[in-house]
Amino acid sequence: MNTFIVTGAGSGLGREIAFLLAQEGWDVLLTGRTLEKLLLVKEDIEASGGTASVLTLDVSNPESLPEKLAEGLAGKTVRGLVNNAGIGHFGPFLKMDNEQIAEMIQTNALGTIYMTKEVLPYLEKAESSHVVNIISTAGLRGKVNEAVYAASKFAVRGFTESLQKEYEGSGITFTAAYMGGMDTPFWEGSTHVADASKLPSPREVAELIVEGMGKKEIIIERQK
Repeated sequence: MNTFIVTGAGSGLGREIAFLLAQEGWDVLLTGRTLEKLLLVKEDIEASGGTASVLTLDVSNPESLPEKLAEGLAGKTVRGLVNNAGIGHFGPFLKMDNEQIAEMIQTNALGTIYMTKEVLPYLEKAESSHVVNIISTAGLRGKVNEAVYAASKFAVRGFTESLQKEYEGSGITFTAAYMGGMDTPFWEGSTHVADASKLPSPREVAELIVEGMGKKEIIIERQK
């Protein structure tokens, strides 16, 4: 069974990407930290005729990943990975506490690196496969009140561009997806965005990302 793994698949952009991949006929492995959210996405995908399974994992915990992935990928042929899991804390740099700094670096940068490292051996077994790293336009340019968030995303940008060169000519494509803000639960509890409802929907952004899969980069600026 040809499978795509999507991290952070329980809501927002991850949910929409997973849904679109399932509509295209892929078996989707939904991963995230909250089982209840993943099960709801699985239910929606199956109700629309797609195929999905769930696996709870924390991308920032490298020790648990090999065993978790071996369990979730048993009997599957892995053809793709979407590194979507991420977290953001925003505000003046000097008011950012060390726990928030560590959480963003650990999840956004190291989580993407850890997952890619564990999944690549599976992808190498397929004739062609994809890795899509969801980076954000904060990986293209620095922004006010996003110093550490941007640092974590610039790290993923460098990681992606380096793997594009390292795996050039192989059957694995690496896509860097840079998108502006979206109207998702990502902004809950934050005052960084005044009115998230004015931002494009996760479905709109997901469609552009899935459509552009295989390209070296996809840049999606705010559309509203």
